[in-house]
This record gives sequence, C-alpha cells and structure tokens, in this order.
Amino acid sequence: MTFGTMHLVLVSSLVPVENPASGFDIANRALLDGLLALGHRVSVVGFLQPGRKPAPGCEMRLLGELEVTNAKVGRRQKLRWLGAAFLNRTSVSSAKMLGVSAGRIQSILDSLAPFDGLVLNSVQLPAAFAQVFRPYPSIYVAHNVEANSALENAERAKGGVERHLFRREAGYLERYEQQLAQDAVALWTFAEADRLGFGRAVADRAFVLPLVTGWDAPACPDVPRQHDLGLIGTWSWRPNRLGLDWFLHEVVPHLPGDISIAIAGQLEATPAVSHPGIRFVGRVPDARTFVAASAVVPLISRGGTGVQLKSIETFELGMPSVATDASLRGIETIPANCTASDDPAEFARLLVEKVGRARAGASQRLDGTLFHEFQKVRMMQVMRDVLPNLAVRGKSDRAARPSHARWTVHDGGR
Repeated sequence: MTFGTMHLVLVSSLVPVENPASGFDIANRALLDGLLALGHRVSVVGFLQPGRKPAPGCEMRLLGELEVTNAKVGRRQKLRWLGAAFLNRTSVSSAKMLGVSAGRIQSILDSLAPFDGLVLNSVQLPAAFAQVFRPYPSIYVAHNVEANSALENAERAKGGVERHLFRREAGYLERYEQQLAQDAVALWTFAEADRLGFGRAVADRAFVLPLVTGWDAPACPDVPRQHDLGLIGTWSWRPNRLGLDWFLHEVVPHLPGDISIAIAGQLEATPAVSHPGIRFVGRVPDARTFVAASAVVPLISRGGTGVQLKSIETFELGMPSVATDASLRGIETIPANCTASDDPAEFARLLVEKVGRARAGASQRLDGTLFHEFQKVRMMQVMRDVLPNLAVRGKSDRAARPSHARWTVHDGGR
C-alpha cells in the first residue's frame, strides 16, 4: 500500500530531545527520526525534562518542564506524586502528568488539526488523559510491558508497603496498557515477547519496531584500552540495578583478581564488593569513549521487558560482549562477537576467555555500521507497512466506538 505525507501527532510524557541520554530518550528520538525520515510532518505534545533541548525537525507543543525520574527528586515530591495517584485513582506514573488540564491538551490537539492520527508513546501521558486521546485513531508504542515490570518490582520489594505500592501500580498499568492496545489501530513494541504481551486479541496488529541509538551510525572512538570490562548504565533504575547486583554477587566471584572492571553511571549507594579490580567511576564525560576503552562489554540485564538499548549501542560500536538472554530481547541479528549465557560461572568464563584474547592482541571488534543499517532499514519498513492503516482503519474504528469514554479522566492542574 502506498501513501503520501501524513500529519502525525506524537504524544509522549517526555518529548524527544536534541541529545538523548537515557534509554527512554534514545527510543523516543529513534521513533521521531524514523517518522521524519519517511517524509511525514510530526507534531509533538509532551513535557520537557529540565535542562534539555527539544529535538529539531518537528513542531513542539510543550506542556511545561517536568522531572519524572525518581532518583532526581526529593522525598517530598515523591510523596506528592503518591498522594495524587491515590486521590485520582491512577498509577503513580500517570499522576506525574497531572500538572496540566485535559482542556489544555484538547485545545492543543484542536489547534493542530487536521491530522491523520496519534502516535501514543508509552503509557504515562495517554493513560492520564485517556478521554482526550481516545476518539482519535492511534498507534500505541509500548516501550515495555510496564505492568509486568511493576510486578517484578513487587516480587523483589524490600517490605510490605513497597510490595503493596508496586502491586497497586501494576494493577492500574495493566488496565491502561490493555485499553491502549485494544483501542489502537496498531501496536509497536521493541521486543517480540512484548508483542505477545498484550493478549492474542491484538497480536495480529502488533509489530516489533527495531531501534537504533542515533540516526547516523556511531563511530567507535579510537582510544587505548583502560579496563578489561566496562559497564555503564542508569543503576538507579530498578531493573538495571537488578542486573548489576546479579553481576556483582553472582558473576564477579568467578572472575580472577587481576581482571579490571570499571562501572560507570549513577548509583544511589555504592555496593560493597571484595573484588580488587572493581572501580565505580560515576558519571563519565562520554559514554561511547568509556565503552570503547573496554576490552569486553558485559550485558547484564536480568529482568524487565522491552529492548536493551545498551546492547544495541554495544553492537553498533562493534564491541565484543557477553550477554544474558534478557539483554538480547528484541534484537533479531546477534553479532558474531557476542556470546550469551545466563549461568553466572559460564558468563564469567566467557568474559575471561574474551579478555584473554584482547590481552593477546586480538581486538575482536566488528564493523558495527552493518548492524546499525540493518536495524534502521527494518524500523522504517515496519513504519512504512503500518502507518497507512492509521488513516484507513482509524475511521471505521472510531465510528464503531461509543462516544463516551470508558476510562476515568484525570483533569489535574486546574
């Protein structure tokens, strides 16, 4: 099916930014860049994180500045979000969005009309203002199955109160995600397991969207090796921290004492470890330079859902790696210099083997541009195949729906 230029409204809790840093930022920017590369007009509605610049090339309708990262706000703000969630009978993630009114969002959509449909990016903002968005044909972009991640967090919670709050969050998220998926003309996920995670009723219109970390293939910096193993991540995010704890407590004891391990990224508390080669280096000026200074990259995800963007970036740079199975979710073609294991002792053995090769003079690096190009071509093909249905099927879907909303609207900020 062929189609011309479309006008799409991308609705996202956080808008795509000029210099993506977090995994959420990188996925947002890839989504926007793919739509723009196909020649579409894209208008974006959402909040901007403080200190960031919006991405170029599209029309931004900012709802204001908002810091949503738990690790970057104080206890008082967290309590305010929790109170708003209970008061409005919604998830905490959607309660964070309630600083604006439904009326303001509706007036922005009215000013952007006519448009072909909405691209609803992740659950937070679309769930907070479901009544506003629901009458329009939409594609729902699920970064993860958020309800499943919340349930995993509940299972690993430290106490009864925390466990209850995560279970409460999971209940709301499951309802919201199911409704968004059912109402959407199509569903985009970043991993095959997530494509099937919203039920068989929507699986036939759910598609895996491959990702890249930047529209241009990244060049692997030519820097001297500074450490044998390099790990970088936002360790304050619970799923990432689970992987780090697994690596430190289960894998590291199997590593020889002469292996040097550099761990970069934000940590709320530095773990107690006995291995003499571990260094916690905090934030680094350039993530790619840090990764390139490693002999081998351990990819250590152990939970959550969705694609692991650190894995994609490692493959784009052509770096040798050892990965858990969870780190390879959503990646169709695994480079030859990546080996996988979920067994801690085997994981450690594979690391030692690759480090030994590097010390003997074999870099084991590949041309990562091939992986990057494959991902980008596949992403654009999925978009090209699905987007025509937004206008064609959206009209019939809308006509079949009742005019009243089935969700409670949270009209905060008045």
